[in-house]
Amino acid sequence: MQQESLFSNQNNDDNTPLANRVRPTTLEDFVGQKHLIGNGKILRDIINQDKIPSLIFWGPPGVGKTTLAEIIAKKTEANFITFSAVTSGINDIKKVMKEAELNREMGQKTIVFIDEIHRFNKAQQDAFLPFVEKGSITLIGATTENPSFEINSALLSRCKVFVLKSLTKDDLVQLLNNTLNNPKAFPGLKVEIDKDTLELIASYANGDARISLNTLEMAVINSETNDKTVQVNQENIRQLLNTKSLRYDKNGEEHYNIISALHKSMRNSDTDAAIYWAMRMLDGGEDPLYIARRLVRFASEDIGLADTNALNVAINAFQACQFLGMPECNVHIIETVIYLSVAPKSNAVYQATLKAQKDIKKYGNLPVPLQIRNAPTKLMKKLDYGKDYQYAHDTKDKLTNMKTMPDEIQNNQYYLPTEEGKERLFKQRLEYIKKWHQEHNTEK
Repeated sequence: MQQESLFSNQNNDDNTPLANRVRPTTLEDFVGQKHLIGNGKILRDIINQDKIPSLIFWGPPGVGKTTLAEIIAKKTEANFITFSAVTSGINDIKKVMKEAELNREMGQKTIVFIDEIHRFNKAQQDAFLPFVEKGSITLIGATTENPSFEINSALLSRCKVFVLKSLTKDDLVQLLNNTLNNPKAFPGLKVEIDKDTLELIASYANGDARISLNTLEMAVINSETNDKTVQVNQENIRQLLNTKSLRYDKNGEEHYNIISALHKSMRNSDTDAAIYWAMRMLDGGEDPLYIARRLVRFASEDIGLADTNALNVAINAFQACQFLGMPECNVHIIETVIYLSVAPKSNAVYQATLKAQKDIKKYGNLPVPLQIRNAPTKLMKKLDYGKDYQYAHDTKDKLTNMKTMPDEIQNNQYYLPTEEGKERLFKQRLEYIKKWHQEHNTEK
């Protein structure tokens, strides 16, 4: 059987996406996953020796799962067939499996590739099982989902699982440089782009090769061309990445001016001003649920743990507005506005969210430490999920020195409590926990 359209002629059309035009066709051109395809690594060896077992590629989007399948397709002497979870029914699978069985009897191997295998239902997966067991086919599946949960255990037990990792920033910069040097990337154009701009694209892509290539392509398309030369700079990239939808403005600028005045009056503990601005909105026909939602936000953003009851009061007001509606619920809104205005203020919780968000943007998707991953399946245990986990409840102080943060941000502190209201109690507790760790630090 001939190889299907997933991999055929995809690099020959200049109108296809950049990621397809420059897709690597050999292991030498492949970027990333050195733990699998570096010299002497098992996956590289079995591909080069054309001794492909049934296997599953598991990893996040844009790390090379489909590309590795294409490289295998070009390398192997077997028939290579692709299946789609959307278009392939049970009868289609059985028909192809029957042909594969006949080919096996004549000494011809068949490799079946299933992209996004997690989208196949149980019946579809079961249809492959007897043919994998008999050796009629070699199955290659690619998935972004945990195969322990998404693939039938009987089928999974007959496959070798290879875990692909997010690409590093250096990997993505290398990929982008390879692309710029590939004549299929931008035929007839010379693209000028400096290292810092490439690193900006790589940082934004967050480990995903497809995103980095799509960003580069859009930057080239949206940059000015002068004598078949395109110059892409950081400003081009920032404009491209910062494009956002405009907020829907229901009642004009004054609507947002007054909600801002209410918020800032409460933050400044100016009770009378807050009452005035809240009544201005209610009197103007504003939806009380909109105001109530803003009060719920304020309770955590500007009061937080300084008064742990503030959020309860705000939620109660929201529910009262749902129950009664206007005009009766106006007193619940004003009661809450007064409470939030006179409550002690702390934005420590809000600042903690900003600091954590900043690290997420800076470091991307850092992996969860193995010791605090859940391991309900044999595969996950084999990959050391949950190894060396320490159960705090088994200790006298209900504390352990087990690391629960990625190494890159191990010492970062997000929540810095104030002395306001009840928050001083949280500060005292955190100081005690910090002191305990210092006294019980086994890595001194």
